[in-house]
This record gives sequence, C-alpha cells and structure tokens, in this order.
Amino acid sequence: MVASSLKGGPAGQVDALPFFPVEGPPDGAEQWGMRFGDRGTHTSRTLMVADLEHVLSAVGPGSTRAGYLAAIFEGNCLQKATTATRKLSAQRLREVYGLDPRVPLFRVLRTLWDRDEQARPQLALLAGLARDPLLRYSAGSIVSLEPGSEFQRTDLSHALEAQVGERMNDAVLAKVVRNLASSWAQSGHLKGRTFKFRQVVVARPVALVFGLCLGQVGGFLGQDLLSCGWVRVLDCSPATARSLAVEATRLGLIALREVGSALDFGLERWVEQGAGA
Repeated sequence: MVASSLKGGPAGQVDALPFFPVEGPPDGAEQWGMRFGDRGTHTSRTLMVADLEHVLSAVGPGSTRAGYLAAIFEGNCLQKATTATRKLSAQRLREVYGLDPRVPLFRVLRTLWDRDEQARPQLALLAGLARDPLLRYSAGSIVSLEPGSEFQRTDLSHALEAQVGERMNDAVLAKVVRNLASSWAQSGHLKGRTFKFRQVVVARPVALVFGLCLGQVGGFLGQDLLSCGWVRVLDCSPATARSLAVEATRLGLIALREVGSALDFGLERWVEQGAGA
C-alpha cells in the first residue's frame, strides 16, 4: 500500500504498488533525489531513454552538472536544431534524471549505467519512477496486466484521475496517457505501436541493485525489500529478486547476508555514499 497523496498517492488504490510503507517515505527520500506531488514531466515528455543514452555516452562518469549541460548545448549530443529545443530537452532530462552528481540518485544511476548496457532501460525506468509521480501512479496499472494482454488507455486514465482528481482536463490527461504508454514501451513492459501489449521484462542484477537502493531509501528494509514496488516493477517475484541479489553479490555490487530469518543486502555503499562505490 502506498503512502499519502503528498508522498505516493492515496492509500487503498487497488492497482497501487508499494513504493513506500504505509506511514510514507522517510524525510531523507527527497534529499536523496525522489520527487513527490501530483505533477510530473509526463505532462509533456516521456522517459526519453534514447536521449539519456546519448548524453551519458557523450559525458564521462566524473562530469559535473555543467559538463552534462555543455554536451547538450555546445556539443549538441542530442542533435537538436535550435537552442530552444536543446534547452527544453535539457530541462526535461534534468527533471527526470537530475543530471547532477550532487543528487545521490543520479550518482548511483550514473555509476550503474556503465555496468550493464542491457539494464539501461530498467535503470531509466526506476529513476523516472522515483522522480516523476505521474509515472509512479501509472505503475500498478501496467504491472498488473497479464502478459500478452492489450494495454487499455481508459484503464490508465481512470488510475490517474483517482490520483490527481480534476487537475487535468481531458486533453492533458490524454497526452499524459500517451506519454506514459511510450515510456512503458521504452522500458520493455509494453510492445507495439498503435496497439500495445504487455510483455514481461527480464530483470538484470544491476537494475535490481538500483531497485533495492530506492526501496531502502523509500523506507523498506530486509525481507520487505524483495516485495516492494521498486522490485516488483522489474517483474520480479521475491524468489526471483533473491536469486538476482545472489548474482549481484557474486558481481561485487552488493553483499547479501542472512542472519537467521533476517536479510541484509549490504547497500550502504550505494545508499549512503552514492557513486562512491
């Protein structure tokens, strides 16, 4: 069950994923880079995974915020024709991902990004979920779809209306739904153009590590991390997530430890030190 409307949406939402405990996220979640409320980038753009790839390919991991912006404006790594379109793209990318090493969430994303190319759409999705409440509100409607079933825009519209009330008129709501559908296609959860169908994503260990970090920052610990929304959105059951955690430990990304019935994933180097790993 999610937290209050200010920090995750009203409790009792049928399709809601548990991104936060019932008491809401800890105070430090916003400082770590998460964003809350009833507004988001999906009113105008999608996850822009391809644009993010271009920027992170053009700029090294040790870059500053100014370096990312220079790659967009001066290097034109996104191949935009005008300064205005470059500015808008930079603004939207910063909203969704931060593009600033002073934001812990982005530091972790940037470090994990180069560990596994196949995990990148999943990493982008997780970052987007953390920083765009509209995307987060849509997650339950997508994840709950049976594999192979057709995505229905009306179902997602109703889910969003339950979260944001009458703030969006019909035209804006329709645009948000289109953008959200595109983002879920970019992450691999939907496929198709005119008609989209649910497909199961194959979670990567690197993505699981990011999901576990977000879960811990969001207020979950131990065994509860295996069933939180940040992990479930990767189409992982708790058993699958645990297997991936074992693989992530083998890769040296985390240090899974079991003490009795308690689990410790050894996430401190990520959660507390960001990209200092």
